[in-house]
Amino acid sequence: MLRPKTAPMGWNSWDCYGAAVTEKEVRQNADFMAKYLKRYGWEYIVVDIQWYEPGAVSHEYRPFADLEMDEYGRLLPAPNRFPSAAGQKGFTELAAYVHSLGLKFGIHIMRGIPRQAVHRNCPVLGTGKTARDAARFNSICMWNPDMYGVKDNEAGRAYYKSILELYASWGVDFIKCDDICRELPHEEAELRMLADAVENCGRGIILSLSPGPALLEKAELYKETANMWRITDDFWDEWPLLYAMFERAEKWSIHAGAGHFPDADMLPIGPIRQDYDKNTRTKFTENEQLTMMSLWSIMRSPLMIGGEMTGFDDFTMGLLTNEDILKLHRNSRSARQILRRTVAGNEWIVWSAASSEGGSYVAVFNAGEADGEFSFLLSELEIEAESVRGTELWSGEPVEFTGSVTACVPSHGAKVYFLP
Repeated sequence: MLRPKTAPMGWNSWDCYGAAVTEKEVRQNADFMAKYLKRYGWEYIVVDIQWYEPGAVSHEYRPFADLEMDEYGRLLPAPNRFPSAAGQKGFTELAAYVHSLGLKFGIHIMRGIPRQAVHRNCPVLGTGKTARDAARFNSICMWNPDMYGVKDNEAGRAYYKSILELYASWGVDFIKCDDICRELPHEEAELRMLADAVENCGRGIILSLSPGPALLEKAELYKETANMWRITDDFWDEWPLLYAMFERAEKWSIHAGAGHFPDADMLPIGPIRQDYDKNTRTKFTENEQLTMMSLWSIMRSPLMIGGEMTGFDDFTMGLLTNEDILKLHRNSRSARQILRRTVAGNEWIVWSAASSEGGSYVAVFNAGEADGEFSFLLSELEIEAESVRGTELWSGEPVEFTGSVTACVPSHGAKVYFLP
């Protein structure tokens, strides 16, 4: 398993296409990232759930639909949606195309073995066992019935080994495994089987665990077995969900470190839910998007774009290409919430983090419903100097604080400072 020093940055198809993304849409987003975002560190292109379901048309699942599958019960891309996969070539050609752009390729998988493989009693590659030997019939995802859980036995371990070797042969660089992150402790053996298969597949692969909320008491297990894990259920463009993320981030930020990162989920920005209406765009205000990007960056969450990138406007591009904020995302260390205080009816939240290159970062969030001004002492940041100079990273404006930090921040907005 790879252990990157910085949290992954990329694009995932779920927010804009649900279970219905096509090869054309993946390629157009890869082209956009390569042309406009790669230079800023964005690199992963991830195909989300049910790429093996020929009839998927939205974010909804069709229970017990016929899935594309090989003779060993391993799911394959549906050729009607991914034409380059015809002839059981899998994602080989699409991954090669993404790689040719200087990017990396990822896929979503569900925990377990397909029910369809079990009902057909497919052989498990490399063994005398079958899918029925591997399956746990009492372990079924609550929201997608495609799979049975896998037993921790010869057949189960061989099945995971077979699918990871297949993905490695396709050129997969990133795997998001669903129905596993919050399913502990009863699915712990399956998580360890998956992690072992990733570790021994012959290719460096990032392992992401979903859905959340992750279990705080299992933090060390997540860090041992995966690179990132969801600390929330699906995150969408609603202020109450963003507001709730502050509490989750406070609890999880101490577990961010080289190779393992608590995941606050995708960034639902720009055009989203495109499978329902091409005119749908994020409901987040610009200030809320600044808050989201600031919090995700200072806590070192992975940054996975959720919107259709070819429809981004200038504001969205500025959100994703601010080099100082992206440097914060790379260099933030030991981030933590310093204070959370209500003044004159407005709630204020302050985070700080050290920079790996020296100096410190300070993020001031206005979680209230009115624009306002907030002051707090430099000593609350444990800064002993009488005054400090720095830069506000979103605007690029120089700042100087004497005795205290004073920030004017709009409702649901954020200011982020670097103090060298």
